[in-house]
Amino acid sequence: MSMNLRLGTRASTLATTQSGMVADDIVARAAVRGVEVTVELVEISTKGDRTQGSLVGLSEVGVFVNALRDALLNDECDLIVHSLKDMPVGAHPELDLVAVTEREDVRDALCGGGLTLAELPEGARVGTSSPRRAAQVRALRPDLEVADLRGNVDSRLARVGNDFDAVILAAAGLARLGRSDEVSEFFTTTQMVPAPGQGALGVEIRADAAAEIAEVVGAVNHPHTRAAVTAERTMLEVLEAGCATPVAAHAVVVGNTLRLTTRVTNLTGTLVLNETDSGSVADAGSVGRSAGWALMGRGAARLMGRS
Repeated sequence: MSMNLRLGTRASTLATTQSGMVADDIVARAAVRGVEVTVELVEISTKGDRTQGSLVGLSEVGVFVNALRDALLNDECDLIVHSLKDMPVGAHPELDLVAVTEREDVRDALCGGGLTLAELPEGARVGTSSPRRAAQVRALRPDLEVADLRGNVDSRLARVGNDFDAVILAAAGLARLGRSDEVSEFFTTTQMVPAPGQGALGVEIRADAAAEIAEVVGAVNHPHTRAAVTAERTMLEVLEAGCATPVAAHAVVVGNTLRLTTRVTNLTGTLVLNETDSGSVADAGSVGRSAGWALMGRGAARLMGRS
């Protein structure tokens, strides 16, 4: 049996690298079962790639997801790969999240020309595109100037030592691009709680796709990662929060127990809510819901700028 698949991806170096990793994994796992699969990358342009301004607000509606989903629904490709932290939390009625890949390094990383956060001079300028990272950095170092920064990984790193003293990026993305040597400091997940879904990739196919496609693509699913991100993203759904809000979550699976740490911070980093919940891996969604409602009960909406 042989199968040819078209994988829709953004054209950025990081996106094509991530998509290539998933493609290789699909091919390898199929080969073990005696199925010959080829995967062709199909580059899809997104509004986010064409927009030069800040993505805060735009990313809230999944700016990097919609064009890929349209291409999938229009039969321009057979599967698409997303960074899970960019995906809207609600399920798409015509698509199936058939796999969540094994999570890579979940941490955030400071790239500061060799200087750690503590070593940055007072008033240093730090760049990030994430309100979550900005708020948590302000909580750790209120004296720093945190400014919005966008562009691909290479362009962000190139600004260190120019108009920025440091930038903050996801450790997983840097590792996938072979740029981990640029990291001055990896934040612990206690210092800076990651974004829900950070470090994991989601793979979508059409809900009416052939069973053979669902089986071959679904083979790259990693159950423990899927449980962890389900808890994280369910909490996000309860809070009705998107990428433009400083909401963080990190779930860890040990045996049959899932432990979820969540954090909501106001934009200035002066008010912080922390919540820790745990439960069975099989009840990952319930753990996330409990965390979300606990945070709402403690005033999370006010911290996120809602009354």
